[in-house]
Amino acid sequence: MPRIPVLLYHAVMDEPPDWIAEFTVTPREFGAQLDAIVASGRTPVTIGALADQLAGRAPVPSRPVVLTFDDGFADLPRSTAEALAARALPATAYLTTGAITPGRRSLLPPAPMMTLSQAPLLEQHGMEVGAHTVTHPQLDTLPPQALHRELREPRAVLEDVLGHQVTHLAYPHGYNSRAVREAAARAGYASAVAVRHALSSDTDETYRIARLILRRSHTVADVEAWMDGRGAPVAPFPDSLPTVGWRLYRRARAALKGPVFAG
Repeated sequence: MPRIPVLLYHAVMDEPPDWIAEFTVTPREFGAQLDAIVASGRTPVTIGALADQLAGRAPVPSRPVVLTFDDGFADLPRSTAEALAARALPATAYLTTGAITPGRRSLLPPAPMMTLSQAPLLEQHGMEVGAHTVTHPQLDTLPPQALHRELREPRAVLEDVLGHQVTHLAYPHGYNSRAVREAAARAGYASAVAVRHALSSDTDETYRIARLILRRSHTVADVEAWMDGRGAPVAPFPDSLPTVGWRLYRRARAALKGPVFAG
């Protein structure tokens, strides 16, 4: 089974807010990790290309790698996009529209964010743009009407800014369920990524593609292992009992307290 690393980055900065620090890498470490990806000889592709393969629409190179970025932090359309472009590395960026639109709100804690008007800059640097909901909630705890809004509104907002269809989705913090995956398909998405901290594969699920989440403790050696198809389980695999139990607990909590930040 071909093992496909799909990397998940958040912020790339030296002094991140405390709440996202665990999932932030420094610009220096980021550059070293990108160099390791290039040196691996893998062919970088977007989520769109991988989704086409999973759905049987088109093949991808024999040893692909995918880079993804969640939320839309301020570094993304600037230094991060420039570092990717300098190495001819395409990527997919998933934007939380409520967090990057002036005057709108989200569940994300305060942090330096890009703005919605900068979304076209990402494409100019060779990045694919996908949706990451409006407010960044735990999608698998929402009632149907709220879930519908979180899936459909960001598509419409991003399509208005970009002038073309947006068909790829990232579940906040990877939280999903069968109902969420089915709703994503009905909302017009061609793919959706989860987290799972696992390598993807050519038999992975199109609506919960596995990703490897980068933490500040990860090193170039970790990235090299993933590029070699080592160091993580391989999707697809069923949800574990702890994952199912955690979902039930979160649903009960949301029923009492309302929507909760996915993080």
